[in-house]
Amino acid sequence: MRLKDKVCIITGAAQGIGLATARRFAEEGATVVLCDIDAAQVDRAVSVLRETAPSALGLTVDVTDRASVDVMVQAVLTRFGHIDALVNNAGITRDARLVNMTETQWDEVIDVNLKGVFHCTQAVVKSMLAQGSGAIVNSSSISGLYGNFGQGNYAASKAAIIGLTKTWARELGPKGIRVNAVAPGAIATPMLQAVPAQALALMEQASWLKRVGQPDEVARVYAFLVSDEASYVNGATLEVSGGFSA
Repeated sequence: MRLKDKVCIITGAAQGIGLATARRFAEEGATVVLCDIDAAQVDRAVSVLRETAPSALGLTVDVTDRASVDVMVQAVLTRFGHIDALVNNAGITRDARLVNMTETQWDEVIDVNLKGVFHCTQAVVKSMLAQGSGAIVNSSSISGLYGNFGQGNYAASKAAIIGLTKTWARELGPKGIRVNAVAPGAIATPMLQAVPAQALALMEQASWLKRVGQPDEVARVYAFLVSDEASYVNGATLEVSGGFSA
């Protein structure tokens, strides 16, 4: 098992890619910490994993609130003694064209998708620096690579994630901490359910595999990047889009 004995924090873990990641990591032998803002959804997610991951821990966390993040990290350290990996998976959309987008829509997306990554990474990296090892994986998007109509806020946040990933890879790599990003395309998650059928059909055609991806297909890439198999992968952004850019 590639992640045996690794303590891994996953944000946005109550559903979609985050829950698939927690399940995949548990199957790979990791001790998983499922973090999300909705307490009821966190409880349900942990109950789903209990049979295969009895050590799974669920914590209610608001990634936009540094105090909430600090409490979460301290709880993990108190219970398990160390943190080996962080998957910054939490993210939201508040889509609108530039002429219609409100300041609230802009701020909410930037706060969760970008500031939340800053909060969580800064909070865990102190313990990783002390132990001289760790892996951080940030969720970007093909929208961050190529833009997307009506997603100026989302695309901006996900493009910034790539910049942060490259910067932190330079800062933390010499300390034994690898930082990478994943850029998913259209993935069959609750977020995608809000997309109109016509737009979804266009997304399917944009992939050379002619379908949307499944959450576990992203989770497997997360698992690779966290594992020792990716020991020389640092500062990379791996596209998981069915060949969108091919």
